[in-house]
Amino acid sequence: MTQADKTIPPTVRREIETRLDRIEADNGVRLLLAIESGSRAWGFPSPDSDYDVRFLYVRPRDWYLSLAPGRDVIETPIEDEIDLNGWDVRKALTLLLKSNAVVSEWIESPIRYRPGDPFVDRLRSLADDLLNPRAIAYHYARSGKLAADRWLDDGDAVPVKKYFYALRPALAIRAIRLNPASRLPMNLQALVAASDLSSALVEQINALVEAKARTNERANGARLPEIDALIRGELDLASELPARKLRDRFVDRADQLFLELTNT
Repeated sequence: MTQADKTIPPTVRREIETRLDRIEADNGVRLLLAIESGSRAWGFPSPDSDYDVRFLYVRPRDWYLSLAPGRDVIETPIEDEIDLNGWDVRKALTLLLKSNAVVSEWIESPIRYRPGDPFVDRLRSLADDLLNPRAIAYHYARSGKLAADRWLDDGDAVPVKKYFYALRPALAIRAIRLNPASRLPMNLQALVAASDLSSALVEQINALVEAKARTNERANGARLPEIDALIRGELDLASELPARKLRDRFVDRADQLFLELTNT
């Protein structure tokens, strides 16, 4: 168990593991990956943050042969602050071929609720080879601009949560600009380390993390001009990243991986 794993209270972890077992039994699926996403895995939780559990699963082979395809997601209601949802592996592979950043993030989550299936290492290798820096940067630019909509340029107080939902995408763009050959970490602190920031900016970000750890999700925080400038600047630089047209080169490899998985 990693240090990040230990941030999940044992009673909550047991409840999450119980619910994952129930999902497998009730839906006839096998979980390949079960991780924490959201602010707890991103490195800036609040005391009242939900537990955002995400998973990948595979069904028996015959399910995929139906003329009427079934749903490719499993969703459950939020109960006791546990938000638990997952994707079918075929959906995950299809999205990965489109340079989907979410699949890549899940693979790298620092908090895991199940030991990784051997399939995950092969999925990670495919994600490495499919890395398209511009597509990844555009993903984070969209999410960052959506999070910063209406508040970034008005100077008013903003919930600390909203600050982070724009800051993390901005740091992701900066990190991949500096090293376009490597997929991004999920965790904010790892992104900071990869972003070559001034010591003053690092101190401000660390102070923001500490402030969020003491307050609820909606509490307002003071505006920080240097962080505002970082967010504003990086979110406009996605188009500077190199683009790679990779999908057609890897469809056969993804197909083979899917067929092997569903034949086991």
